[in-house]
Amino acid sequence: MAIARDPSVVLDCPDAAALATFYAALLDWKVEPQDGWVDIRAENGQLFSFQQVDGYTTPTWPTQGVPQQFHIDVMVDDLDVGEAAVLELGATKHEYQPGTTFRVFLDPAGHPFCLCAG
Repeated sequence: MAIARDPSVVLDCPDAAALATFYAALLDWKVEPQDGWVDIRAENGQLFSFQQVDGYTTPTWPTQGVPQQFHIDVMVDDLDVGEAAVLELGATKHEYQPGTTFRVFLDPAGHPFCLCAG
């Protein structure tokens, strides 16, 4: 028996509207501003939320000085095409790339995320 339903991922960040706009463009989801934060939602109802935090500190992945705490994997058909698209949206490719079937990027707030071949 489930205790809860409809989970949501909430990302802390320095600018909720800007980071929500980045991920909405990446995933082709709808932006839904809320009081105090911004949601993005897929057509199937899947939801990510972005909460603005004063004094936000960017993760220092791959070191653990400021742990990443989580990351998002996004499946793409072509890593090169996906890379060009996320760089155009404002992501940064991380200098450390530990694999060949995925690529690590930092979103505009510094959260690591991966584009994965699939």
